[in-house]
Order: sequence, then structure tokens, then C-alpha cells
Amino acid sequence: MKSITALACIYHTIKGSPNPTHPHPSKSSPRHPMPHTGSCLCGLTAIELSTTEISQVLCHCVDCRRTSGSAFSGNILVPKKDVRITGPTKEYTSRALSGNMVTRVFCGTCGSAIAHRNEQLFGDTQVVLQTGNLEGFGNVPVGVEIFVKDRWASLPAVDGAVQVEGMLEF
Repeated sequence: MKSITALACIYHTIKGSPNPTHPHPSKSSPRHPMPHTGSCLCGLTAIELSTTEISQVLCHCVDCRRTSGSAFSGNILVPKKDVRITGPTKEYTSRALSGNMVTRVFCGTCGSAIAHRNEQLFGDTQVVLQTGNLEGFGNVPVGVEIFVKDRWASLPAVDGAVQVEGMLEF
């Protein structure tokens, strides 16, 4: 049941529709001023996001830890049409632990992780953005934590976030 609830959070994030199954509806759909902007470390790759319905997903999987260089990765799943990335980027495609092919987008100059695409899981109309590059995302609530089975023991669960052992089931 948790994966269905978590999926509802993700669906809400994508579609902007009411999400009665989320345990904290007031936390699942904050409105933030548009557009959201951000950049890589060197500032040459810019990100612009034109959506107001946002809920973060923290991923604790090994791939996201390696890509982010941290204990987890903060992410948002958004329609590609709502994202504009400009500047020098490079891509790296690899097989994720799920077996799906994932294309990771990073700054071609400084190497900052920007986004990734998993068309087998999310289709070709969605993109996952790393929230650490976006301004003001420290105040955006976390709706779901995934791969919590791989979460570092020193990290507590985010209060109010749906906890999913592995990947969301779609």
C-alpha cells in the first residue's frame, strides 16, 4: 500500500491534481513562485523550471548516491515541457540497478549532476531534476523517500514523508 500512496504523491507532482491519499495533503502541493531557477557549480549550465506543483523525492539508492556524491539525492519528477536547461551539458547512459537504462545529464564544464531520464520507467515526457541545483528548494517538503532499505543508518526518516523500501511501482 505504501507504494500506491507514494505513486499518488508522484502523480500529484506530475499532474497537479488533488491527492487525497497523501498522509499530509498540505505538504504535498506547495505553490512556489515561477519560474524556479538554478545552475551548476560553475554557473555555465542554467536550469529553469516553470511549474508550481512540487514535492521532493529523496532517493537513497546506490546509483543516486554515486551520482550525487552524497548520502542521497533530492529529486523532482516534472514534465520535460516545463524544464529548460541551457549551457554546456554532457550525457552518460548506464544500466541502473533496476535493469533500466538511465541517461544522466551533467554540466560539461564542472560535472554537476543536473537531471536524469529513465524512459522505461517514466516515459519520454518526464525528466528527473536534482533539487540541489535549484534555488530555494530547502523549503520544499519531501513527499516520498525511496530505496530506504539503502538509507545510511545515521540518517533518520523525513517526518511525514512516505517511506518506500525500493523503487516506486508504476
